[in-house]
Amino acid sequence: MKIIIADDDRLITDSLNLILEFEEDFEVVGIAANGEEAVKLCKKYCPDIVLMDVRMPVLDGVLATREIKSEQQNIKIIILTTFKDDEYISAAIKNGAEGYILKNQSSDSIIESIRTVYNGNGVFQSEVLSSIMSMIKNDKKNLNKIKLSEREFGILTLIGEGLSNKEISQKLYLSEGTVRNYVTNLLEKLQLRDRTQLAIYYLKNY
Repeated sequence: MKIIIADDDRLITDSLNLILEFEEDFEVVGIAANGEEAVKLCKKYCPDIVLMDVRMPVLDGVLATREIKSEQQNIKIIILTTFKDDEYISAAIKNGAEGYILKNQSSDSIIESIRTVYNGNGVFQSEVLSSIMSMIKNDKKNLNKIKLSEREFGILTLIGEGLSNKEISQKLYLSEGTVRNYVTNLLEKLQLRDRTQLAIYYLKNY
């Protein structure tokens, strides 16, 4: 898979580059020192994954995520940062980030997170997930009024548990195409953008 690293700390980018290049199926195709460079590199290389820091000069990681996702929705973005502020977490998720992890993780954990997101699932470190749950509890919106069929609710539950479309199809004895159709219908019905938001919707309401 093709990966771009965006971080204004040269020591971090060099270290990540070295770690990732040891994986045979990983290829670091670009390194950006700010969000603007990340956007340009994404247009040039169309990577599978972007590891994105939050606080960077010129254009921060949250706004860069929004720009990239507005034009290239297939690119998956993992926020990799030292900051677990609720504001950053909320903005990153709203702008389409598939993951939010902290730099205090081991290299093996970062590699595993990349593979998880590449395979279609969201990744949120435990400390970040705690912040998400806290934000959810403080959210006054009641979205439970939207009625889901039994099958839709079953698929939403499995998405909330982190299962991929393939895993859901095997568990429910459905074709992957059928599961994809249900996911598309759920996104339209709930007015959400992606699987990560579906998972968060499930955690919020059920």
